[in-house]
Amino acid sequence: MNKSLKINFIQLLLVTVPFILTAQEMGFEEYNPTSTLVVPVHEIKRAKYPFIDVHSHQRSMEKEDLKRLVSDMDALNEGIMINLSGGSGERLEKSTVNIKETYPSRFAVFANVDFDGVGNSGWAEKAVAQLEEDVKNGAKGLKVFKSLGLRNMDSDGNRLAVDDPRLDPIWAKCGELGIPVLIHSADPKSFWDKMDADNERWLELKTHPRRKRSDTDPAPWQQIIDEQHRMFKKHPNTKFINAHMGWYANNLELLGNLLDEIPNMNVGIAAVIAELGRQPKNAREFFIKYQDRILFGKDSWRPEEFPTYFRVLETDDEYFPYYKKYHAFWAMYGLNLPDKVLRKVYYQNALNLIPGLDKSLFPKN
Repeated sequence: MNKSLKINFIQLLLVTVPFILTAQEMGFEEYNPTSTLVVPVHEIKRAKYPFIDVHSHQRSMEKEDLKRLVSDMDALNEGIMINLSGGSGERLEKSTVNIKETYPSRFAVFANVDFDGVGNSGWAEKAVAQLEEDVKNGAKGLKVFKSLGLRNMDSDGNRLAVDDPRLDPIWAKCGELGIPVLIHSADPKSFWDKMDADNERWLELKTHPRRKRSDTDPAPWQQIIDEQHRMFKKHPNTKFINAHMGWYANNLELLGNLLDEIPNMNVGIAAVIAELGRQPKNAREFFIKYQDRILFGKDSWRPEEFPTYFRVLETDDEYFPYYKKYHAFWAMYGLNLPDKVLRKVYYQNALNLIPGLDKSLFPKN
């Protein structure tokens, strides 16, 4: 090999070898191959039936914001959006006034309770009075955030349990007022498990380290979940919507047993479509059996992500991607739900649970 060719060969190695080594050493975070599988594809940008999103969060409900939201909602075939971040008092009242003056049929808000001060004299009476006022001003339900059971402390600095008896007047009042309680307790159990090769939420915990929990931060997962279920049973006259399918979308047999055991508990599918989409046969049977107890919801407001929900619920497509690898690195499959079940999940069950929604926006049959 002459000197010129040798120099060119060395230069080529200097360029290509680092690339080869980089490809070989690529971490799981970067590995995201395009599937070569060729199967029928049914992209669905718009839901088959108008739907009610019972699990949305909007920081602002100014009139201009509502106008922008309606445009996106119409494109998705979203009939009504339930804003769970309604707040309380003046903030909630302002939102309901804006709704009445712009799109009175398209939006509803749930009130939120401030759990600060539990244990102080008169806290329950004040909280109940505020809830009554919020419902009078247009709130259609109560949303309880996961901070209850995780971060909320009582006046003595102790963790406030979900089933703390000092909160009973709140749940009882919701039953008396005929409004549902949509409650999020804990997080996926994997957040409490060891962060090792066996944890299928490893990537999520690596990219979102603040989500990691332990038995002492703040309590064992099962303890928090059991607190929630005891509270449901203690208030049979109150209707509950268990957010994120109560974190049992990965164990539908157990969730079904709980639904049988707790007749006033319903479940929302927000943020757990990835669990349902990886077990299409099992999930389809579950939806058919419990078709009167399941409600549609999305959680984060990103219109471009809704089609994955539609595709899982409506089609029998195979092996299509989820939109967040860190959340679910596996593929989705369609449940191909019957129309009767779709209508219940999309809007009928919500209309039956949430008072005062405009039924004229939805098909009669």
